[in-house]
Amino acid sequence: MKTSALRIKTPEGIVFSQSLAGPITRFIAWLIDFLSIGVLTSTLGTALGLLGLISSNIAAAAFTLGYLIISFGYGIFFEWAWRGQTIGKRLVRLRVVDAEGMRLQFDQIVTRNLLRFVDMLPAFYFVGGVACWWSPKGQRLGDVAANTIVIRTPSIAEPDLDQLLAGKFNSLRQYPHLAARLRQRISPAEAATALQALIRRDDFEPGARVELFEQLAAHFRRKVDFPPEATDGLADEQYIRNVVDVIYRTRTAPERNRLDGWMSS
Repeated sequence: MKTSALRIKTPEGIVFSQSLAGPITRFIAWLIDFLSIGVLTSTLGTALGLLGLISSNIAAAAFTLGYLIISFGYGIFFEWAWRGQTIGKRLVRLRVVDAEGMRLQFDQIVTRNLLRFVDMLPAFYFVGGVACWWSPKGQRLGDVAANTIVIRTPSIAEPDLDQLLAGKFNSLRQYPHLAARLRQRISPAEAATALQALIRRDDFEPGARVELFEQLAAHFRRKVDFPPEATDGLADEQYIRNVVDVIYRTRTAPERNRLDGWMSS
């Protein structure tokens, strides 16, 4: 039976909830992408118009090749560059993610996009729509092969981070290249879980609060191995505070200078 949300449990016992996208919303995103591909294809045809004056056969072959590249490359390019989103998915707030909560890999993006032609059969995504409708995780055939799901990313008002994180020295920012790697490896669901834990920390019983931040800290420490001098003496809650600060807050000018110096060395 199809569910509206998927719960993923990490080895540390942390549960992330992903709101699954339905067939109708996915169809709207696909329709926007279809129109975007049409614009690109039309532009290609106009650009090849002069070539047709020289040789219609060469122009036709070039258009066919260009159409195939645009059709398959569109999804691959945008989903990799925008971390699981195309123009259509971004407009309707959808995102492709790994079904197990891991970081989306390039080969998964390629697989799901190359199998798109199967899901489109016989027309208007009939096969993919039926598969998506009956799948417990809302997956079309390309998603099943790539082990991906499409989730909804509703707009959420962010709290005042300056107030939430004010007055605390963040030792993780002393290593900007590792901080950048941490931002890259953390999914939106993981980031939101850490942020909500800080916001609601006073709602927990003392024992539950300690256990929660202990599990969160263990999970995020596995993402990036910071030097001991950056983490020694840090309580688990403070470590999560530092992680949230790195993820959500804009880098300061001194940090940008240090990162530029590290990249140029």
